[in-house]
Amino acid sequence: MSAPSLASAEPRPPLRPLHLLLHLVLICGSVAMLLPFVWMLSTSLKTPPQIFTYPPVWIPNPIAWENYRTTVSVMPFGRFYLNSLIVATSITVLQLLTSSLAAFAFARLRFRGRNVLFLLYLATLMIPFQVTMLPNFILMRYLSWFDTYQALILPPAFSAFSTFLLRQYFLGIPLDLDEAARIDGASSFRIWWRIVLPLSGPVLAALTIFVFLNNWNDFLWPLVITDSIEMRTLPVGLSVLQGQHSVRWNLLMAGSVIAMLPVLVVYIVGQKWFIQGFTMSGLGGR
Repeated sequence: MSAPSLASAEPRPPLRPLHLLLHLVLICGSVAMLLPFVWMLSTSLKTPPQIFTYPPVWIPNPIAWENYRTTVSVMPFGRFYLNSLIVATSITVLQLLTSSLAAFAFARLRFRGRNVLFLLYLATLMIPFQVTMLPNFILMRYLSWFDTYQALILPPAFSAFSTFLLRQYFLGIPLDLDEAARIDGASSFRIWWRIVLPLSGPVLAALTIFVFLNNWNDFLWPLVITDSIEMRTLPVGLSVLQGQHSVRWNLLMAGSVIAMLPVLVVYIVGQKWFIQGFTMSGLGGR
């Protein structure tokens, strides 16, 4: 029988009052964050009379599993799901491409006015989306792209925040690698593709998760730029369940639970890279 390790034999230091208070605050914050999700899951399994009973019932009796079947049958749920998948995936790929190219230029290339141009680029982060929405809408109408995939995908394919995040990470890669590659005859594009991108796996993975989640849940732009049922994404499609005078909360929550599943899978699979990418890019609050 092997002897216990020294680490396991050492007594754990008692929690100091400040740490205990911090743990209590974190536990309270976690419970507050989880309550809406628990309420959503509980409501998705309730009958309409059970939803607003007081005191609230967290475990419904009987459990209305048919809410999920009804939600899928009262609307073209598969079409909404497919549209969300196409739009979120396409935007993620395009935004990674455009942002990494821009970040490479701002971080690794030397040209006159680079810092001023980057500050102007960052200044666009201060402009609310509601301000740019109208010009984008007019441009899409001018190009006759209203109610098309192009209108849903191309405007969000460029992001100043993604460029900033990638630039911060690219600055940490030694410039000696670029100089050695240029001596060997590599072009800037080849350095970006063959050297910088392979060394940026964590931040690219984190950005992939962030962009996908953001666009999977996006509601305003798909609502404005689409008109037909066939082009609606999942968040917009779920609004069908909200009538003018009443809301079918049980069906709406059932649809929200189904819509949340891919997001949960993506986040659980990539959580490690999500946190690692943010800390290594300097945005983790260290």
